[in-house]
Amino acid sequence: MFARLLSTSLLIFSCSAVLATEYRVGELQIDTPWSRALPPNAPAGAVYFTVKNGGLTADRLTGADTPNAAKTELHTHLRTGEVMRMQRIDSIEVPAGTAVKLAPGGHHIMIFKPKRPLAAGERFPLTLEFEKAGKVEIEVEVRSDAPASAGHEHH
Repeated sequence: MFARLLSTSLLIFSCSAVLATEYRVGELQIDTPWSRALPPNAPAGAVYFTVKNGGLTADRLTGADTPNAAKTELHTHLRTGEVMRMQRIDSIEVPAGTAVKLAPGGHHIMIFKPKRPLAAGERFPLTLEFEKAGKVEIEVEVRSDAPASAGHEHH
């Protein structure tokens, strides 16, 4: 009986580990990192996710890095008259007790000159750097379309 329970527990653990899309560093939780699939030789792509700050102090995302691209930058979308345009920013605030969504049309991480195609079903590593919590390595899933939970809300 114990062996059966142990093997079932290990099976559940191994399945949940494969499906995990949540990462933690300090009081921060990073959920569902994803990027859209791009055609080969696309000059840039974007990464999206949600950061939840369960702590009592604010933090900020100050940078990101991946071996899969020449460079990365934090970006946001700004409206200038009738035109939406992207702009590089130095950091993204993550106030205490809130969730900040990086999503299409809002904050995101730009990756420039991907070293291999962003094909649906692929994954690539991305290291996020937070001012207080430090660095955390996440894995970004490349999808053919936005995940159902990605929404278009802006915080």
